[in-house]
Amino acid sequence: MGIRAHHIRITTFIHATEDEDKVLEAIGTFIPEGIDDEDIIFDVDETTGFFGNPIKVVNVEIKRSRAVRKFLDYFKELLREDDRRYVIENLDEKVDEEGTLYVRFNKQKAYLGEAEVDEGGDTIQVRIKVKAFPMRKDAVVKAIREWLEE
Repeated sequence: MGIRAHHIRITTFIHATEDEDKVLEAIGTFIPEGIDDEDIIFDVDETTGFFGNPIKVVNVEIKRSRAVRKFLDYFKELLREDDRRYVIENLDEKVDEEGTLYVRFNKQKAYLGEAEVDEGGDTIQVRIKVKAFPMRKDAVVKAIREWLEE
């Protein structure tokens, strides 16, 4: 049956030592091919890291409902079996009170076109703002669990 979502946000950092094009390519692993460019809001901000080093923050947002649906189908296919189980088992920590699902992926693997869930620091974070009625964390957790288990 699936879930519905208000929007998707994909975020990562580009460190000064990293090749920006490569990082953008890695993010591309999480964007389904069928989504039109105008359905993707893409933003790179320059900021400063903890030690004063320059860092860029990449934010990708998908808002239009058709594009969001495409993303959700794609995201579910992208998850490997063991990662899907891991996310299901840890949904309580991965869903906040606002009903957003947070999943982080290994950035190095994403360069290779692979989606591997990773709790490390240097990751690509996918946030899915889920629609649920009533809008309560437990309702969202239940909806996501059913969606990922089907």
